[in-house]
Amino acid sequence: MKPGYKQTEAGVIPADWVAVPLSRLGQFKNGINKGSEEFGHGSPFVNLMDVFGVNSIQSGDALGLVQTSEAEQKTYDLKRGDVIFIRSSVKPSGVGLTAVVEADLPKTVYSGFLIRFRDNGSLDIGFKRHCFYSENFRGKLIGVSSVSANANINQDNLKKLFVALPPTANEQRAIAAALSDVDALLAGLERLIAKKRDLKQAAMQQLLTGQTRLPGFRGEWEVRRLSEVADVRTGPFGSSLHESDYIPDGTPIITVEHLGEFGVEHVNLPMVCEKDRRRLQAYSLKAGDIVFSRVGSVDRNALIRPAEAGWLFSGRLLRVRPEQRQVQAQFLSYQFHSDPFKGLVRSVAVGQTMASLNTQILKGIDVAFPPLIEQTAIAAVLSDMDAELSLLTARRDKTRVLKQAMMQELLTGRTRLA
Repeated sequence: MKPGYKQTEAGVIPADWVAVPLSRLGQFKNGINKGSEEFGHGSPFVNLMDVFGVNSIQSGDALGLVQTSEAEQKTYDLKRGDVIFIRSSVKPSGVGLTAVVEADLPKTVYSGFLIRFRDNGSLDIGFKRHCFYSENFRGKLIGVSSVSANANINQDNLKKLFVALPPTANEQRAIAAALSDVDALLAGLERLIAKKRDLKQAAMQQLLTGQTRLPGFRGEWEVRRLSEVADVRTGPFGSSLHESDYIPDGTPIITVEHLGEFGVEHVNLPMVCEKDRRRLQAYSLKAGDIVFSRVGSVDRNALIRPAEAGWLFSGRLLRVRPEQRQVQAQFLSYQFHSDPFKGLVRSVAVGQTMASLNTQILKGIDVAFPPLIEQTAIAAVLSDMDAELSLLTARRDKTRVLKQAMMQELLTGRTRLA
């Protein structure tokens, strides 16, 4: 332990910081419980789903209504600075997720799935947005949760959790300001990504239907069955490939979860040995192939890049191999990603409980395309837009990692702000 620091229930913190149990900082209150007949009218309420994916509750975020008395409204009201915790979740990672109430919410109550923490004024509201959302605090909270059918946290366990506090409110505010600046950067990136996605969708709608033609191109488009311009094949049957065949290092196998927005995601790829790769050679992929989800999210698909050439595809996928003299692979991939095509695929899928595609269904779908040179030009325009989106997404993801690192440093006092 370096000089000037001490070991506490909240971890190693600066000598002038204090570790305080939540029981000393404020009071807890479980949410209101009502029968189903009481919902749909009455007071607005904040429920479980309002807390997922956010760290603040704004005015107007209540999504439902519940019948309450005046006394219940006073008991379960929400005020600026309150922190609400998810009390129960199917996933352990969901229990204890928090949100800070940003403004007084008159006559708004909170549900039985939540616990309210109302502090005695010793915590800056901006500091609260971050200290309860940090990985360090979340890890401790999950550690004291009970697990049965659901993961649960109760008042008593929450009260025993410690938070590390700087000696002055000014330092709390400085920490909150630094982290809020990163939040503002993230919010700006999210808005820019959403705008770029909207622009790309508009461009796809115009270019992939021929409503807008790139300069220098004219003439009629063709409409052909997919079977006429591509070879479609399903992946290996379950008897050909088992999970027990997977090894730590070998030839990767692509399955549904690897179909990302910008292509195949190289994360958690199952692999097989060289002997199995040769045995499954018929299911080897080439650059320019397109792989489709065969079950579930049947509109998910991804273009195979040179980096994935030689990889295998699983029985949960269909492989489309375009006839290169008629259709350009990247153009066809963008057609497959367009909203009209995705809707068409969903409409022709079969299955009662889970949507499913097969080779015959996919082969029978019509595709529209211009001459090959125009296909290439359209694909180039959309590819440039994808490249910009990919860079922005990577920048956002790196900023999220940076924020987590900053939280770890600032909320434990490892790094002090002047």
